Amino acid sequence: MTAPAVRFEAADPESPPARDLIEAMIAEMQDLYGIEGHIGVPLELSELAPPHGVYLVGRTGDPDKTPVAGGGLRTIGPGPGLGEIKRMYVVPDWRGRGIGEQLLSALEAAAVGLGMSRVRLDTGSRQSSALHLYRKSGYEPVSNYNGNDHASFWGEKRLTY
Repeated sequence: MTAPAVRFEAADPESPPARDLIEAMIAEMQDLYGIEGHIGVPLELSELAPPHGVYLVGRTGDPDKTPVAGGGLRTIGPGPGLGEIKRMYVVPDWRGRGIGEQLLSALEAAAVGLGMSRVRLDTGSRQSSALHLYRKSGYEPVSNYNGNDHASFWGEKRLTY
């Protein structure tokens, strides 16, 4: 199946449709891991907004179409040029079509635009598709850099755009 072309645009992470995608992702992770409350490490949505971050919403076709994916990026330490990809989510009906790969690529390009030379991310043991995508995309294992008790893989990639 040919992957649909998805257009990604920056959006306010605290407003729809970005907030709706983030809430759907959180609900899915809570159900998947059987947890209540926050998932992963604490994250303020404002961290996924300019000037030190971005949240991208992906849509097929024209901008009035229903969002099919979203993901965020924030600046983290140590030192300049290091970012973290957070809250990646593809709407279930759109999975298996290459949209996650397009989203990850768009977030990496946004990271370069924000002056980042490396990005990190994490994922849990019950997210085998995400782990496969990250490894296939060149994320090398690193130690637990963020203290996420629900993660089983922490990865980093040097950006060469």
